[in-house]
Amino acid sequence: MRYLIDNFAEIMGFTKTHLYLALVPLMLGLVIAIPVGALVRRVAWLRRVTVTVASLSYTIPSLALFVIIPPLAGISTIDPLNVIIALTVYSTALLVIAVPAALDSVSAEVIDAADAVGFSSLRRTLTVDMPLAIPVFVSSLRVVVVTNIAMVSVGALIGVGGVGKLFTQGYQRDYPDEIVAGIIVILALALIFDRLVYALGRWSTPWVRADARSAKAKGGAL
Repeated sequence: MRYLIDNFAEIMGFTKTHLYLALVPLMLGLVIAIPVGALVRRVAWLRRVTVTVASLSYTIPSLALFVIIPPLAGISTIDPLNVIIALTVYSTALLVIAVPAALDSVSAEVIDAADAVGFSSLRRTLTVDMPLAIPVFVSSLRVVVVTNIAMVSVGALIGVGGVGKLFTQGYQRDYPDEIVAGIIVILALALIFDRLVYALGRWSTPWVRADARSAKAKGGAL
């Protein structure tokens, strides 16, 4: 803890870089995965292919990606884009599986009701299916956020900044306090952003809170 206090400014710099490298791929993954996941959901063979490709992509070791991406993207190994592209692959792989699964959680009665009042497929997906799928989707999103925050640390092995530098520097200096400080910072970031995503999910689904209060009131009245 003493190391954290004495080197607060340096650690804050590492933390800002760490969050940039973790959250930009998350945003890119959302932009790619939400439309793709919604499109493949209703085509069984395409959904199976997408799930297979996404699962295989997620199994590629990160260090292998850090070696493969630079020549393909025309960047150097230590370019932050290397880490951003690699984590975008992982984020998209997880989210493109989560989107159809979340949409599947919408009840058939609600879908039938939307169809009965004349909603087009696009309108129903945007205004009915996706909002009602938020609680299930948020559960997967929390996993991706925490995973990204943890995985950015690997970037330090190729010289890209972030809190992971505390691990490589601590190892090179044989200084455990620096490594422990890195662990504390990453755990704190993971906990904070997990709670933020959870709170965002609660805020965006007021009907879930209303249902919970109604069920609690009925339970108390019995």
